[in-house]
Amino acid sequence: MPRRRPGRPRRDDQRPTRDLVLAAATALFAERGFDAVGLRDVAAAAGVDVATVAHHTGTKAELYDACFARVFTAEREVLVAAGERARAALAAGRGEALRALHDLVDVFVDFLEDRPETTALWLRRWLEPHRHADLDQRYAAPLYALVEDLLAAAAAGGALVEPAPHVTVRSLVWAVHGHVVALAAQDGSGARERREFRAFVHRFLDGLYPPATP
Repeated sequence: MPRRRPGRPRRDDQRPTRDLVLAAATALFAERGFDAVGLRDVAAAAGVDVATVAHHTGTKAELYDACFARVFTAEREVLVAAGERARAALAAGRGEALRALHDLVDVFVDFLEDRPETTALWLRRWLEPHRHADLDQRYAAPLYALVEDLLAAAAAGGALVEPAPHVTVRSLVWAVHGHVVALAAQDGSGARERREFRAFVHRFLDGLYPPATP
């Protein structure tokens, strides 16, 4: 069995090395922001050496980008599937379309509740809106567009009346991120907060898209 090099942290995690590095970097960037994290910090947290971090992810800027790409890939997977289910329900009228939107928002809430570091990572980036702004175009805008297109299709089909889908989507996104921050600040399980927030989002959607008046 090969011996560890002196000073190299012991690695007990069996995940692929790149995944391990990205998970450690994501947690650190989410906690401290871009400037306060170095490759040595990531190496120590991942249990590898600095050369291994650089080999798998390149410079710190490239590592930062890769953390957002990793989060984006996971989020896109769940939202695309939920979006396809919602789109299939549009032809069935307002009731089915609205239930599908409830389900879509629930999927998004579930995702961020399970991965609060995603919210923290984005909030750190948004504290400096003019730095790394290209990350928004690559890793946020496509997901916003997915839901905006769905709302526009529902409006075009007569299932809903939605004059400004981009405003609706951004408002919901910020509300969910705020919910995740509130959960992180609580002691205990936050079960009540989870139930109440989900009920609020459903009421919000119901209020946005009331039945058509005769």
